[in-house]
Amino acid sequence: MRLIRIKEVMNLTGISRAYVYVLAQKGEFPAPVKLTERSSAWVEEEVKQWIESRIQERNKVHSDLGQE
Repeated sequence: MRLIRIKEVMNLTGISRAYVYVLAQKGEFPAPVKLTERSSAWVEEEVKQWIESRIQERNKVHSDLGQE
């Protein structure tokens, strides 16, 4: 298991720092792991699974549109 910091999360997702935290607070993005009082990281596999779920959702929408 690998932990990644916010800069890498932002690079992988293309989402801003603030929006990563907004989505995590809403339960729509993996929650960070608190490393120290002032430091957090994310489980890399959870972030990659979130990205994959977004791709699958996009594909489902495009597939549904093609069936109409």
